[in-house]
Amino acid sequence: MTRETVLILGGTGEARELAGRLVAAGVPGLRVVSSLAGRVSRPALPEGEVRVGGFGGIDGLAGWLRENAVTVVVDATHPFAETMSEHAVAACAEVPVPLLRLARAPWAAGSGDLWHEVDSLEEAAALLPSLGRRAFVTSGRQGLPAFAGVDGVWFLIRCVDPPGSPLPEACQVVLARGPFDAEAEYALMREHEIDVLVTKNSGGELTAGKLAAAGRLGIPVIMVRRSGAADVPMYCSTAAVAERLVLLHWVLKHGVLDAGGV
Repeated sequence: MTRETVLILGGTGEARELAGRLVAAGVPGLRVVSSLAGRVSRPALPEGEVRVGGFGGIDGLAGWLRENAVTVVVDATHPFAETMSEHAVAACAEVPVPLLRLARAPWAAGSGDLWHEVDSLEEAAALLPSLGRRAFVTSGRQGLPAFAGVDGVWFLIRCVDPPGSPLPEACQVVLARGPFDAEAEYALMREHEIDVLVTKNSGGELTAGKLAAAGRLGIPVIMVRRSGAADVPMYCSTAAVAERLVLLHWVLKHGVLDAGGV
C-alpha cells in the first residue's frame, strides 16, 4: 500500500483533535504530521509525528510537501495566523496539493452586546481612548506594540508567554493559558475595574467567557475582525463530532483513507 502523508498546520485545539482522530483511525500506511510554529513555550503536543519551526516561506513549504509526498494539507492554524495561511495557499497551488481550512466559527454579537468591530489592532488602539480608561487586552503578545503609544489608558494584558517590548507605559501583564470560564473572567474584570475589552475574533468556546463577562458588566468590546478567507474548502468545527466526520470524509474522497479505517 502506498504510504500517504497528511500535513496538519496546527497549534490549535482543533488541530490536535484532528490529529488524534486520524491517528486513532489506525489506517495502514497513513502518516499524520503536525507542524507547530514554535512561538509558544511548552505547547500541547498532538498525536502522530510533530515538527516544530517554520518552513522558510512559500518555497520552503512547497519543497517540504514534495520531499514528503504530502497528499493533503489541512490549515488548522489560529484564525489570525494570516501569513502561514497565505503561504499554505501559494505552496499547495504550486505543488499542487489539495488544501482545506479548518477554523472555528467566529463569535457573533448577541442582543445588547456593545461591540465595535475594527480591521486591525492599530484601529483598535486608535478607538480605545474614546471608549474606556481601563482596558483588558487579550489579543496576543505579538500585536501589543500597537498599544504602546496609547495615553490615558491602563492596560491589563493577558498572554500565554511573556511579551516583548514595547508595551504600554501603564500596564499589568498576566500570564495564563485557557480555558477561561465566564465567572472567572467576570471576577477578574471587576477586580481590575475594566471598562473596555479588546480582543480578536478567534471564535471557540475556550476563551468566550470574557465576552459573556463583558456583556454582564455592560462594557464595550473592541473586536478585531478576521481577514477574508482564501478560496479553499472551509470547515468550522469547534469540537463538533459531526463536522469532524465531514472532514474525515473529505480526506477519504481524496484517497487518503480507505473506508474501513474511518
